[in-house]
Amino acid sequence: MSNYKKAYIAGGCFWGMEDLFRNQKGIIDTEVGYQGGENSNPTYRNHPGHAEGIELTYDPTITSFKEILDYFFRIHNPTTIDRQGNDIGSSYRSTIFIQNEEELKTAKEIIKIVNESGKWEAPVVTTLEPFDTFWPAEADHQDYLVRNPNGYTCHSERFGSFLQ
Repeated sequence: MSNYKKAYIAGGCFWGMEDLFRNQKGIIDTEVGYQGGENSNPTYRNHPGHAEGIELTYDPTITSFKEILDYFFRIHNPTTIDRQGNDIGSSYRSTIFIQNEEELKTAKEIIKIVNESGKWEAPVVTTLEPFDTFWPAEADHQDYLVRNPNGYTCHSERFGSFLQ
C-alpha cells in the first residue's frame, strides 16, 4: 500500500462522484468527506465553507492523476459556480485540492484541454485550492449509492475522454 497515492476532488454531491469513481481502473478506495471549510470536525449538518469531496486512493502504476482529472471533468459540470444539478451552494463547488506543484501543473493542463475541447458550452470554473485536512463524512454517507441504489445523484458520464 505504500506505493498508492491519494487525490482530493469535489464536484457536487459526494455520493454520485464516489459511486462513479469506485469502478474506475486503478482506484483502490474511495471515501467521502469535507474539505476547504471553516470548521474542524465538520458534519453533514455543520460544514460551513467545506466542499463535499472525495478522497481517492489510487495505484499510480494503473492510473494517473491526469486520468483521474480527465474522468472528473467528464462526470460533473465544471462550468457552474457552486452548483451541480439541483444542489446549490459552496458545498457543491467544483474543486481540485492541490497537494504539490506537479498536481497544480497537471490540473492547469487538464483545464486547458477541457476548455479547448469545446465539449462544455462555458469555460471551466473549477477552483484549485491548496490541500488541507480531509474530514471523512459520517458512516451513513460512505458508499451511499451502493446501499441505496435508487438514491439521488446528478452525476453521469457525459463525454468520452478529453485526452484522446
